[in-house]
Amino acid sequence: MARTSGPETREKLIRAAEELFAAQGVDGAQLRDVVALAGQANPSAVQYHFGSRAGLLDAVMAGRQTRTEQVLAPLLDGAGEDLRQLVAALVTAEASELRTDRGRRCLRISAQLSHESGIRTRIPHPTLAGTGYWRLIERIADRLADGGLPEPLLLERLDLALTVVGAAMADRARQYLDGAEPLTDEPLFLADLVETTTALLRAAQPRSV
Repeated sequence: MARTSGPETREKLIRAAEELFAAQGVDGAQLRDVVALAGQANPSAVQYHFGSRAGLLDAVMAGRQTRTEQVLAPLLDGAGEDLRQLVAALVTAEASELRTDRGRRCLRISAQLSHESGIRTRIPHPTLAGTGYWRLIERIADRLADGGLPEPLLLERLDLALTVVGAAMADRARQYLDGAEPLTDEPLFLADLVETTTALLRAAQPRSV
């Protein structure tokens, strides 16, 4: 067997993790299976290259974030401060991952981590710190604050909206990976997701109970 360099081995482990984390769950997949799928003989390969399961998962998400950032950057410049336009930029950037099997797997993984972004505390997960994605989230939060939502409700609603987007994208990705026929074509699916998410965010503040 030909020897591979450290970066090549890391990439093989990341690719294997994407496949197994998407299919079996972030917590359900066994690291030994990741190592085997990556073609590595050393059972401690994940620990050696990433330190832990969490380190491997961060590497998977960092690669996914890099791809999304490339799509999001020009969208942010043209989004303005309108809430619907900001949501459309978010959905468009996320939808770029539907183009490849790798991206589809990462969407399925992301949906499992939707409450770990740091939105509820306004402290981004390290993989999101300083990203265009996080700046977009802050801009959406500002629009909600302009509408008079108190901070706790604002953060809870924003977290819910992003969970909805993540779950919808993950389900669409699953259908593509499984070869299933979606109910709607992709442009309609994305347009409806933008409208639905915007409506959720714009919902009237509940009366005191």
